[in-house]
Amino acid sequence: MGRAIMVQGCTSSAGKSYLTAALCRALSNAGARVAPFKAQNMSNNAGVTPAGLEMGRAQLVQAAAARVTPDVRMNPVLLKPEADTRSQVVLLGQVNREITGLPWRERKAHLWPHVQGALHSLMDEFDVVVIEGAGSPAEVNLRASDIVNMRVALEARAAVLLASDIDRGGSFAHLLGTWHCLTPEERALLRGFVLNRFRGDARLLSPAPEWLQEQTGVPTVGVVPMLDIPLPEEDGVWAETGAARGGDQDGGFVAIARLPRVSNLDEFAPLGPLARWVATPADLAGARAVILPGSKSTAADLAWLRATGLAGAVTRAAHAGVPVLGVCGGLQMLGRVIRDPHGVEGGAREVPGLGLLDLDTTFAPDKTTTLTTFTDAETGLTVQGYEIHHGQTGAGNGVQTLAPGRLWRQGNVRGTYLHGLLENPAYLERFLGWAGLRPPAGLDSLDARLDAIAARVGAALDPRVLEELL
Repeated sequence: MGRAIMVQGCTSSAGKSYLTAALCRALSNAGARVAPFKAQNMSNNAGVTPAGLEMGRAQLVQAAAARVTPDVRMNPVLLKPEADTRSQVVLLGQVNREITGLPWRERKAHLWPHVQGALHSLMDEFDVVVIEGAGSPAEVNLRASDIVNMRVALEARAAVLLASDIDRGGSFAHLLGTWHCLTPEERALLRGFVLNRFRGDARLLSPAPEWLQEQTGVPTVGVVPMLDIPLPEEDGVWAETGAARGGDQDGGFVAIARLPRVSNLDEFAPLGPLARWVATPADLAGARAVILPGSKSTAADLAWLRATGLAGAVTRAAHAGVPVLGVCGGLQMLGRVIRDPHGVEGGAREVPGLGLLDLDTTFAPDKTTTLTTFTDAETGLTVQGYEIHHGQTGAGNGVQTLAPGRLWRQGNVRGTYLHGLLENPAYLERFLGWAGLRPPAGLDSLDARLDAIAARVGAALDPRVLEELL
């Protein structure tokens, strides 16, 4: 049976996904057979495995880091929020309606056996399983229903690294407080603390790491610098940082609607500093192009567009000739009507769309999840990506079908079910060309970024952390 190392965090967004990907690549580079694992994700950033099953984007990236084929065992439970108090349960890659309907605290008994089975099967097949936690193990109100943090660590007898985002401040208090919230059995698994996203001279941290070790008996085994090497994240970090801070070309930018239940937002990272997330009509002023992204609650997010006035602003921009692109839920919003006869989203059975595309969408009970490649009849380009949607969309006479069931155009308005369309460099260049913009300096390939991250994180960690696993 293989060994396990686990990255937990003092908080959400402490960099667990990033550090897990780095460890997967570093261990793979060292010759180990590695698999990532996260028992339960809560995220609307999902992708599709070669088997046509759904799993979190972060674990897809971590599988790439480990150089293994993505497998839903690496993320057996995916929770996709649909409202503040409701989420869809995707179990081993497929929607499970029975468990989705259960109260939160009743789900553990049904989900834990699947988590155990997935974890142990991976440990049987691989030398090392690199496990990612969720949120924080210090959330004692969730201890009884935990299936993702210390319960998994104990099941795997994992060596646990506890990470804190030092850029936020208060890291030593976070680490000490989290340690105090753990049971003696859980504390025994802690191998080290990691200070993540550090700016400056690490020598100035002393004597705090030594003080922390005196208090807990746990050493600080790594000070990871702030790295400007982006990876697709599970929780929208790119939307809060990369797209919000950048410049533009002569005042030109691409507006992306900041929907309350936006999904798969990392697919727009290739826009770089040209992207600007918008939430009001004023934000849209001067946009050279507009994107309506995917949504986990299409009708509710369409109502938000109307309530904010963005629906009218997008319509006016389209009529003025601004290129508009809708992806998945955004595509459905651009059509004439959205029907939900089976209550898939739990809201209105029928709502009018923006009417910018002559399309009608009906939600089916079963979800389409597939990797997809097709040739766009407009550009002649072959593009690839993935589809995740309940909607089945039919075209009227007023719209041009560019790829049956996947891509449509009506004047300067286009809609697609293909997530990742703009991750195809040639199509990105064409789309920006319609807006009078040039592609930003390209990102290095994902593989090159993973190697760079693994090298930087590996150099920042005590070498004994990895040597213990090899």
